Amino acid sequence: MNSPAPASPRHPGRLSNPRTQGWLKGLFLVIPVIIAYLPAMQGGFVWDDDSWTTSITKLLRSPSGLCSMWLNPTALQQYYPLSGTTFWLDYQLWKFWTLPYHVENVLLHILAALLLWRVLLRLDVPGAWLASALFALHPVMVESVAWITERKNVLSLIFYLGAFLAYAQYAPWITTTSKNSSTPETSRSRWHRPFFYGLALILFLCALLAKTTTFSLPAAILLIGWWKRGQIRWREDAFPTLPFFALALGLCTLTAWLERHHVGAEGSDFTLSFPQRCIVAGRVFWFYIGKLFWPVNLCFVYPRWKPNPALIGQWLYPLTALGGMVGLWLGQKRIGRGPIAALLFYVGALFPLLGFLNAYGMLYSFVWDHWVYLPALGIIVLAAAFVTRAAQLLHAEAVVYGFAAIVLPALAVLTWRQAGTFINMETLWRTTIARNPDAAMVYNNLGLVQMDRGQTDAALANFRKAAQIQPDDASALNNIGAALSRKGQVNEAIPYLQKAIALQPNFARPYCNLGSIFLAKGQVDTAILYYEEAIKLRPEFDLAHNGLGSAFVKQGQMDEAIDQFRIVLQLQPDSAEALDNLGMALLQKGEVSQAIVSLEEELQGHPDDAVAHNYLGFAFLQQGQAGPAKANFQKVLKLQPDSLDARKYLAWILATCPDASIRNGIQAVELAQEANQLSRGTNPAILATLAAAQAENGHFADALGTAQKALVLATAQTNTAAVNAVKKQIGNYEKGAFFRDDSLTNTQPATP
Repeated sequence: MNSPAPASPRHPGRLSNPRTQGWLKGLFLVIPVIIAYLPAMQGGFVWDDDSWTTSITKLLRSPSGLCSMWLNPTALQQYYPLSGTTFWLDYQLWKFWTLPYHVENVLLHILAALLLWRVLLRLDVPGAWLASALFALHPVMVESVAWITERKNVLSLIFYLGAFLAYAQYAPWITTTSKNSSTPETSRSRWHRPFFYGLALILFLCALLAKTTTFSLPAAILLIGWWKRGQIRWREDAFPTLPFFALALGLCTLTAWLERHHVGAEGSDFTLSFPQRCIVAGRVFWFYIGKLFWPVNLCFVYPRWKPNPALIGQWLYPLTALGGMVGLWLGQKRIGRGPIAALLFYVGALFPLLGFLNAYGMLYSFVWDHWVYLPALGIIVLAAAFVTRAAQLLHAEAVVYGFAAIVLPALAVLTWRQAGTFINMETLWRTTIARNPDAAMVYNNLGLVQMDRGQTDAALANFRKAAQIQPDDASALNNIGAALSRKGQVNEAIPYLQKAIALQPNFARPYCNLGSIFLAKGQVDTAILYYEEAIKLRPEFDLAHNGLGSAFVKQGQMDEAIDQFRIVLQLQPDSAEALDNLGMALLQKGEVSQAIVSLEEELQGHPDDAVAHNYLGFAFLQQGQAGPAKANFQKVLKLQPDSLDARKYLAWILATCPDASIRNGIQAVELAQEANQLSRGTNPAILATLAAAQAENGHFADALGTAQKALVLATAQTNTAAVNAVKKQIGNYEKGAFFRDDSLTNTQPATP
């Protein structure tokens, strides 16, 4: 019987435990990534983030919205309900506080890198940890991680890699050759392989429901099988992948249809001939490889190329790409199947975005960094394997360490810098303009940021720059019209909006903007026609519904107006303007109690909404509740010190309320005099209020004179109600009596 071999001596300072080494490598992977992405974690929402957050509040607020994400393919921007579910959960937990969104994206990216490491170890790929570290720290990945909306990428990759690991437990071509498997295939229990096969199928479905760019998994499984054994067998290899291919085909077909008909990937900008698409594909092929090996001047929106088949030089892109692949195929005997397998993975995963199919982003550029998040794995793994093999051939492990010591910190620094561009929209757009000064959509979007800040002139300059670069850009023309309208130049605005409609007849925004212009001009019927056309083109256009409701108010159609404002609140439950408008419409209809409920609901979410406080004060005034009315008008004056209505109504309450604890004659006179100055002495109601305030202070002669001026104005304006009210006041003042508003009987205090 042989005695056991003696344990090898432990050397001080050497970590010989593989598990300990694995933990240390994992930490060395995790910590630098967190540090590199710290600038992005401070950021807010940027372009298109609203499509998955603030613009879908209706879906995020309730379980019914979550169900709609899964049951209605057009509820979201694309049918990615699993990604939508994560945003639904975020809203339940922290509404629109962006820090957790960014932290989640970074953690998901780290998990994807760790799973990649595990997959490469499973496949015995040289340089597994190095490849994972390159992927985790590469700045090209920043767009997928720092851009909140691209959680779709990082989430889908996790399920993609998880599905592969599960399939690896099933597939004989992996389990029988794996050095890490201690259980021979013949001893596995009957349920083992079917369980992992089913698990792989479920995880792959999850990957597709997060983002269908993960469609390539079944092809990748076959490709890796060929790389492992040099052949693909029907029964053992191809047949089990058929359900995976079926899932991929079905959901990719839906995605392609939605991309064209729901997202908008159609029109003249997408009309390319087959030779043009071949040139684009070749250039895309080399572009991403170039950025992966030399990641400088990364840009959110790259220049959109102009493929011209008549230029022989442009054909070098597809011809050299094809030639390189043929060369690697023919060189298998000398260099092995690994390089061509890695390149085929890259091309296959990238295929839908090579230019042969339409994707909405191609309207602005044929290349986006986030499009290469998954395909890049083929190139990165090949590079890491090459460095590791070179070190083995040279018998110099220091080559790998030296490479990692130089390249990884450099990538981390570049990632840090690139992550900082996503801190807010203005930084993102200005950085992009510096790197791509001819990007029309960037000037357009920078202008929108400035419009939101009230910088109308600066915004208009950027909109004009966008239109100069791209004269047929309907969005830029619409925004020029909107900016001119805000400046009061409505007659100049109308031609721009009409041209935008002529260029893009299905564009709802210029119709809505024209509706707002004609509503302001008093042409209500014309405004209604434009609002209705905007809603016809875009049924869930909240701004158009709100404008249409306002138009109905001007026509006295309160029921129709209330319906429109309620539609807005269904679409945007937190819309302060819609809640204010609904309260106002209910007030005008005489449904005061309902108006109070609506306005108080608005103030729960927006306690500093001066308009809501003003309407609520008036509603309480109609109900005779002097205390709550007084409190709301006082709040209005704190928020809007120049409010004429709040001064008038508050002065009236302070001067005429039967409850002595509410009245304050000195303050009433002060407020009424200020209101009279603001109205330039032309408002009989304000003069009547001033008269009541003067009487409250015992100045009956002044009150009588002021009331008589109010009577003259009311008579000249043929305001019968005002005439009768002022006459009643004059009778009191002639007798030296105060005036009391007996309707103010309920003085219940309220704190708005």
